[in-house]
Amino acid sequence: MFEQTFKNIDDILHKDAGCGSELDYVEQTSWVLFLKYLDDLEKDKQMSAELSGKTYSPIIAPEFQWSVWAMPKDPDGKLDHHKAKTGDDLADFVNIELFPYLKKFKSSAESADTIEYKIGEIFSELKNRIQSGYNLREVLNRIDELRFRTHAEKHEMSHLYESKIQNMGNAGRNGGEYYTPRPLIRTIVKVVAPEIGNTIYDGAVGSAGFLCEAFDYLQNSKNLTTKDTETLQKKTFYGKEKKSLAYIIGTMNMILHGIEAPNIIHTNTLAENLADIQEKDRYDIILANPPFGGKERAEVQQNFPIKTGETASLFMQHFVKILKAGGRAGVVIKNTFLSNTDNASISLRKLLLENCNLHTVLDLPGGTFTGAGVKTVVLFFEKGAPTQKVWFYQLNLGRNLGKTNPLNEKDLADFVTLQKTFGESENSWSVDINDIDSQTFDLSVKNPNKKEEALLRDPKVIVEEMKALDAETADILNEILEMI
Repeated sequence: MFEQTFKNIDDILHKDAGCGSELDYVEQTSWVLFLKYLDDLEKDKQMSAELSGKTYSPIIAPEFQWSVWAMPKDPDGKLDHHKAKTGDDLADFVNIELFPYLKKFKSSAESADTIEYKIGEIFSELKNRIQSGYNLREVLNRIDELRFRTHAEKHEMSHLYESKIQNMGNAGRNGGEYYTPRPLIRTIVKVVAPEIGNTIYDGAVGSAGFLCEAFDYLQNSKNLTTKDTETLQKKTFYGKEKKSLAYIIGTMNMILHGIEAPNIIHTNTLAENLADIQEKDRYDIILANPPFGGKERAEVQQNFPIKTGETASLFMQHFVKILKAGGRAGVVIKNTFLSNTDNASISLRKLLLENCNLHTVLDLPGGTFTGAGVKTVVLFFEKGAPTQKVWFYQLNLGRNLGKTNPLNEKDLADFVTLQKTFGESENSWSVDINDIDSQTFDLSVKNPNKKEEALLRDPKVIVEEMKALDAETADILNEILEMI
């Protein structure tokens, strides 16, 4: 039912002049979903309070509650057409009264880790793009069919929301930045193995896939005590996100996964000067896939000892600095990080190898990221001791990855098993730090256990890589135009 409802909503938004792409559909569905979710959450809290003989004060004032403005019902439980707003009346109420009211929560909330603050923050970032009040009425009617009361309902909804985020990858406007394949994230989380009590951070949070998967992993790691649950809710997950839409989607994704008031801040992580990071600012675990191909302005580069315009390289410096001593990380980055010969890349590899134990490099095939032929690697490292030996694993699947044939967890099972002991195989090997060039710190993936076969490359793979390079060039040009 949920899936069909989402399809129906997309059809409605497709007809609306204010919504032009899959990105708009996700954004606009998100704020309506959030208010319905909030209404169900309030009902649950009210019921819980009544059962324990307490009184519950609703967060939302009566006239702005879902059951009053969005879905007033008659005695039979059906929409009361006499009371329900529609057309211009509905659009005016949402734009002139509802959104300004919800924005005010940001300044009136007791603290940033409350759902009240999140309500204010979300509606400070958003605006209603659904121009037709009649289309909005149809969307409200559809969303009202959804329930968020049971764990199973919330679980199904979170998975469907994830699939909508995945579809954004094909919708332009850098939508692909927000989505990392979930089988890859789950594998990274397994290898990094966070524990309850760790603080987990993603400085390029996007759709919050890493934080959501880490939450699921920890929820299933043991029988949780009340204290464990509170720790997971309030003192475990932290993120920063620069782009408004990604910030909204990431926050919403975490809420649907069950994190009531996500600690995600809407800010440019790279605007923070590395010299200002203190011990209290550091985290136990870093899980991230920083955007590759982006460029940062000269004033942002001044925040970093190694000057470079490459966004991912700046993020790597940030991650090394903000990780606690003894902290663990799993970071996705372009494979050129391992071998680029410019001074900044060499300095960055030196920084990583000298300050951290880069114990594992997972080399991924092109096509891992749907719609992008860019080759990536995952760096697994611990901070505090220099690297002595690097274990490499080259994922050779014997098939081309793509939209109809994506990466799955079985593909990565051999890697997970061998990584525990840094075992050697046809696809894995270790390199001693003494065998790495001390001038270039080149970490190129050269598998000594696999004979190179002189095969012509698949034309489809070549075309995919050409498309990816074209898209990357377009992104860089867009970044430059934004700076002008």
